[in-house]
Amino acid sequence: MKLTSAQIEQTQKQLQADAIPAEHPAMAQLERLFGDHTYFLDSTGLSIVEPVATDQTDTRMGMVVSLANWASGDAKSLEAHAPEATDRMINLGGDRGR
Repeated sequence: MKLTSAQIEQTQKQLQADAIPAEHPAMAQLERLFGDHTYFLDSTGLSIVEPVATDQTDTRMGMVVSLANWASGDAKSLEAHAPEATDRMINLGGDRGR
């Protein structure tokens, strides 16, 4: 899922990750491999946020899905793997239904 600017900011704060800019040279390859998403890099690797259903009608939540881990401790290259749902949840704000 592509996130809005406000959702990206919320996610970066909660995930302590950096969003990969849309104009980054790797975006074409990432979208070819994983689809149209906002991608984040953190200390664990590459991830996206997927919406999840909740009982709260005024809050939109997203689950962090891991797509690749760092190949080594120097965080210079990634090893892709099948998408893995994590237990990390992101509060995307009160824009449910938009």
